[in-house]
Amino acid sequence: MRIVVGGDSAGEGLAQVLYEHLSQKEGLTVVDMSHPRSGDKELYSELSERVCLSIIDGEFDRGILCCGTGIGVCMSANKIPGIRAAQTHDTYSAERAALSNDAHIITMGARVIGAELAKVIADAWIMKSFDPKSASAKNVAGVDALGRKYGGRTGREDKLAC
Repeated sequence: MRIVVGGDSAGEGLAQVLYEHLSQKEGLTVVDMSHPRSGDKELYSELSERVCLSIIDGEFDRGILCCGTGIGVCMSANKIPGIRAAQTHDTYSAERAALSNDAHIITMGARVIGAELAKVIADAWIMKSFDPKSASAKNVAGVDALGRKYGGRTGREDKLAC
């Protein structure tokens, strides 16, 4: 399995911990995309886009994004059509992200959880895989259908621009 990790300025340390942890596991290829090629500081939305596109393009199978809370990178990732990202701060939500939601990406907050818990969460997610014949398959298809239906919309700004 090919895994990409990335962290913004607040989540970079946790992303590095996860990179080092996952790199030691057999059968995993892990790359850290925390820094843009230009070396400039970037927004978490830019990091999320870069990681998500690497998954959509088939370069990686799954990804882990980290910021201060895990919220910003999760919201940003879910704006990319075709991506399903889930914020996880415990092993149960990580397992369900894989089993029930077929999440391409999990997100974590470096200011919310510690390094050891983050490692266990990542392990729990990686050990599980989605069964397209499961009871959750219709829900995942429904989420994807919403993405196709509303893909061009970005949020409330249309209503607020009066």
